[in-house]
Amino acid sequence: MKKSVYEKMQKRALEYYEKAGIVLTNDEKARIEVADFGLGAVEKVGLQILTYINTERVCAKEMVLLPYQACPEHMHIPTAGVAGKEETFRCRYGKVYLYTDGDKQKSPSEIEAPIPPTDVTVFRETILNAGEQFTIYPETLHWFIAGECGAVISEFSTKSTDETDRFTDPRITRQTVIEDL
Repeated sequence: MKKSVYEKMQKRALEYYEKAGIVLTNDEKARIEVADFGLGAVEKVGLQILTYINTERVCAKEMVLLPYQACPEHMHIPTAGVAGKEETFRCRYGKVYLYTDGDKQKSPSEIEAPIPPTDVTVFRETILNAGEQFTIYPETLHWFIAGECGAVISEFSTKSTDETDRFTDPRITRQTVIEDL
């Protein structure tokens, strides 16, 4: 991703944090990560993340999804002998369409959100509006996408090892590469 695009996405994320009433320090603003998942289509498949803390026991993040921006299907696998991440999403602004494996699967044509341009296989639909939350357990396939106004999500979890997430779509990489050009 070009550095100019990365910086533009950071600025857009700040606008959403402000809409959600989330106050950030200058240091936190500078640490907003932009994940493009290696597809070169960050506005469709991407995520803006601010990690407050990530210790051996806990992690807390604020995530921004632009309108209809999706985080691709993945699961948190065991890493270094520790169970995969357990995470609770709390929607702070907008609407989030969350899809997990489990019972009550819908067909792709029955879900409310648009299908992202990535491989997805799970369609148990949970819709989170501001103030609602949902817990995702380790090794649960999931993907999520914002509604038409975008979304801000607080994540509370066990230790984050996003670098070892297993994605359904083999084209996806978790590490964002920034070009200086």
